Amino acid sequence: MVTQTTAPRTAQGGPPLGVLGVVVTALFIAGLVLGTALAGGTPFPSPFGEAGPIVAYFQDHTLAVRVGGAFQFAAAIPLAIYAATASARLHHLGIRAPGATIALAGGLLAAAFLATSGLISWTLSEPGAHDFIRPLQLLAFAAGGPGHVVPLGLLLAGIAVPGLLAGLLPRWLAWAGLAVAAVAELATLSLLLEGAAYLLPIARFAGLAWLIVVGFKLPLHRPRLNS
Repeated sequence: MVTQTTAPRTAQGGPPLGVLGVVVTALFIAGLVLGTALAGGTPFPSPFGEAGPIVAYFQDHTLAVRVGGAFQFAAAIPLAIYAATASARLHHLGIRAPGATIALAGGLLAAAFLATSGLISWTLSEPGAHDFIRPLQLLAFAAGGPGHVVPLGLLLAGIAVPGLLAGLLPRWLAWAGLAVAAVAELATLSLLLEGAAYLLPIARFAGLAWLIVVGFKLPLHRPRLNS
């Protein structure tokens, strides 16, 4: 008779993935909420809007921009740790396919672009940058929008594919990750089509929610079969 047992427990390499996912999401959302509150409820301007109101926003709400940028930068750090930990976990679970490396590369790129966007936003809060508001805002959008979201999709796919093929994740969860990853890759179109920008928040927040759930679902050890 074949029975299923679990390999002996060993020390987990790195912090808990689920907690990291919560920290990333909390920091990012805190930056949005605090930035909006400090701006008196005025939302962050779209890069596709008219120049006049955009320039006025950055000149009138420097503290809101500074705080939002700082929290965005802070969120990038646990995201990089998440990517490294998830990749190490997949290797520990016996994944030798490129998925684990793709997850690491995508996660590190997503974290780097998010950090870059946060630092550019911080720069926008400085009075000396007011002559360059439009190009800096567009650069912050490019880095924190498609620059961050598209590689975030690689992180999701790099975890979801081996999670599906090796049975490490519930099938519905793995397929959901692949669907969100596809939306994230389609968000590349936001660099060409203004209307495609709506894909960015869908992929971003759905991706963060997926990373949290996977962080708590991905096993520490791979079950093995004994006869």
